Amino acid sequence: MVDPRYIRMFHAVVRAGSFAGAARELGYSQPAVSQQMRALERAVGTPLFTRAGRALRLTAAGEVLARHASSALRDLAAAQNQITAIRQLRAGHIRICAFPSASATIVPAAAARIARHHPDLRIQLIEAEPPDSVETLRRGECDVALAFSYRGAAEQLDDGDLLGVAVLDDPVVVVLPSGHRLAERRSVELADLAGERWIAGCTRCRDHFVQECRAVGFEPDIAFTTDDNLAVQGLVAAGTGIALMPGLVLSFLRHPEVISRRVRRLDDRRVSAYVLREHHRIPATALMLETFRQVGAATRP
Repeated sequence: MVDPRYIRMFHAVVRAGSFAGAARELGYSQPAVSQQMRALERAVGTPLFTRAGRALRLTAAGEVLARHASSALRDLAAAQNQITAIRQLRAGHIRICAFPSASATIVPAAAARIARHHPDLRIQLIEAEPPDSVETLRRGECDVALAFSYRGAAEQLDDGDLLGVAVLDDPVVVVLPSGHRLAERRSVELADLAGERWIAGCTRCRDHFVQECRAVGFEPDIAFTTDDNLAVQGLVAAGTGIALMPGLVLSFLRHPEVISRRVRRLDDRRVSAYVLREHHRIPATALMLETFRQVGAATRP
């Protein structure tokens, strides 16, 4: 590998026709120029210059390097300009992997904030539920993963390779048909719903739901299972069962014939943004983490 500084110096020598001319152009001493050119010759393993009296001539190897020096310096300058643009968030892209309700709420709010201040930063969105979203991050297929966890499960997502930033706590509510016997209450106990038929959601949510029901003394009667939040609400509206649902979902998707009620002593789910620990200083990644944090602080599901 040849130090680019030597190439710049060599290019100046060729352009000026002498070490002294290059020294005047660059503001160096002539001995400094001579020293760097000797170092360049050692690096390439062959002489680059010969002298005929006072004239400085290029060897065959010097002529080859001279032909490539200009384009190499242009490419280096272009690369530096592009890197500067990325560092200053005037260019570049960031890939986000998020679960569906975050894709419909947190991500659009964050994208709008970024677009106001960094319109040339491009955002790509893919969807996956945790822990798949975090595995997507580990594989390098996204830059930031939005994921949720329940009590006692956060350590399954975060470890020494990841940096997690809390975004918001998303309340889990019960969704009831509008004519349900508990519709007049402002909140309910999970034990009050022991005799109900249930509609369960994604695997992670279903496992947490069953665990919570067992903790208060009953095994839930799960009549339907679907990952489709709209289908869940349709089934509830039709009277086929009731369901637990995150508040984020109901903030953008609500069937007109269902109601929601808080469940006392039922933990919220924690929504966090994760990055690979070694990447958290990349400007676009750091910006995305901070923006998600701001959006979470301003969001009340």
